[in-house]
Amino acid sequence: MLENLKKPSDLKKLKISDLEELAAEIRDYIIDVISVNGGHIASSLGVVELTLALHYVFNTPKDKIIWDVGHQCYAHKIITGRKDDFKNIRKSGGISGFPKITESEYDAYCTGHSSTSLSLAVGEAVANEFNKSGNRVIAVIGDGSIGAGMAFEALNHIGHLKKDVIIILNDNEHSISRNVGALSGYLMKLITDPLYNKMRKRSFNWIKKIPRYGDRITGLLYRIEESLKGVIVPGILFEELGIRYFGPVDGHNLDSLISVLSRIKEINLGPKIIHVITKKGKGYKPAEKDPQKFHGIGPFDKNTGETVNNNKLSYSEIVGKTLAHMASYDKKLVAVTAAMKTGTGLAELEKKAPERVFDVGIAEQHAVTFAAALASRGLKPFVSIYSTFLQRAVDQLIHDVGIMRMPIRLLIDRAGIVGDDGETHHGLFDISIIKNIPNFLFLAPSNGEELRDMLYYALNYNEGPVAIRFPRGSAMDNSLELDKHNDFIPGKIRSLKNGNDVALFAIGDMVEIALDLRELLKENQIESSVINVLTIKPLDKNGIERIIAGSRYFITMENGMVSGGVGEFIVSNIHQNLKNKFLFASGFPDEFITHGRIDELLKKYSMDAESLKNRILNSIKGS
Repeated sequence: MLENLKKPSDLKKLKISDLEELAAEIRDYIIDVISVNGGHIASSLGVVELTLALHYVFNTPKDKIIWDVGHQCYAHKIITGRKDDFKNIRKSGGISGFPKITESEYDAYCTGHSSTSLSLAVGEAVANEFNKSGNRVIAVIGDGSIGAGMAFEALNHIGHLKKDVIIILNDNEHSISRNVGALSGYLMKLITDPLYNKMRKRSFNWIKKIPRYGDRITGLLYRIEESLKGVIVPGILFEELGIRYFGPVDGHNLDSLISVLSRIKEINLGPKIIHVITKKGKGYKPAEKDPQKFHGIGPFDKNTGETVNNNKLSYSEIVGKTLAHMASYDKKLVAVTAAMKTGTGLAELEKKAPERVFDVGIAEQHAVTFAAALASRGLKPFVSIYSTFLQRAVDQLIHDVGIMRMPIRLLIDRAGIVGDDGETHHGLFDISIIKNIPNFLFLAPSNGEELRDMLYYALNYNEGPVAIRFPRGSAMDNSLELDKHNDFIPGKIRSLKNGNDVALFAIGDMVEIALDLRELLKENQIESSVINVLTIKPLDKNGIERIIAGSRYFITMENGMVSGGVGEFIVSNIHQNLKNKFLFASGFPDEFITHGRIDELLKKYSMDAESLKNRILNSIKGS
């Protein structure tokens, strides 16, 4: 059946029994492809029926479906003309793993961060009124994303404006799945019935006109209705905000979904929220059993669900295991994360001291300010957040941490390019952000051992905030001892190799490439030095100037944006007489970097060892 599906309008020709068969085919196809390519499989498997129902009922792309976060959009991509392209999802040159406006007219917005869909939806609805278009606006948001501050701000605005927005609350945590029963189902049929809603509106309008008592009686009836609904369904919060609540609805029952969506589509009541209960990983037992593992996963054996183990510790695992050990003797150590306990390695600490791990949900702004308060009272908070999500808390880093010198320990995970997830997930802006905030100590390890040593140093650093940026992926083998460490001295460069022709100043994971580059330059009779910068701020100005003074040329290498990066920082800080030795800064240009394997992206932007060798040779010839 999937072979004959070219566009969403083809769905409308099918019976519901056919759609159920199609849902099974789509699930099998997603599992086949993602087991090879990797991706966000659990979320996408959970919304297959919901996706089919939305496209079956609404007229896309005229009607806009806005996917919050977007990692659940695989079925959406498959049925919107990208079935064949789906085989190359997240690969270089292939389609994105998230909605992308340049990829399809069915992707309303580029979304990769959570809690943006409701703001986009109310903006769409307002624009529809200005443009006098009859487009429907549907925002699909998860139970985790709707708890973020931005989502609450949008809900408040939606309720105030009373625009015609349909919100689908995708609840896959089963917290209130017990409410999907006979009584709730009967109530749903009643409150979505067009005749009931027409009579309800007329009745309230008539009662309002009763002299002196109309408004009082209407208010009383509203409260009675809300109270009755509050007993049976959990939508009272939304009703209080001015958003009509419907649900819960079984998100895997196509008959119910299509019936409810079709009825609500015809109800002109202003903003509406439909509470849909789904199961993450639906239809694939390993993902149903462990949805956290299959939230975002690399290639895996689809028969067993097992991933390939390379016997190396990731940077995130080193963080988790080191913090767990330090917490065993320092009772003031606590950890904070924003809905990323597993991804940032903090699950390791939670096993040993659950009361000292604070997962604040998708609320990076709150996480940073919360940690600042903890630090002000003598605790030692380690705040672990992906670089791309830390961008959401810039004001808090400045206002609540930097200005007051609050000694939080900021762990910037997934710094630099992360590969397959693309523009919305690369961590390319943290250097330009953090290095420009006064009072921060800013560190960048090039391997797991250095990260471990920096964590031990940060534990007892109380002069202000310290930030440590580190990349995604493997760092050291399992033999790295995490219960001991070397002394770390911040603000000092580390010379790894000596040479008088070209000095290679490398930051973080670019050190390994610098060492490979040195060997390639040596084959061309060019001797180079490799310097591990280690501390981005404060710069070791004297040490850097000493190396440059003894070299003919120098370059800088960083896994971040050139503009506002470490290269510019170094050049702006050294003595004027040394600046003419600068060949170039290696980093990413002023554009958003697409998805692809990390090695492919480094080569594309001339940041691999071979490309850098050629750039240096050409620069020396031209100098």
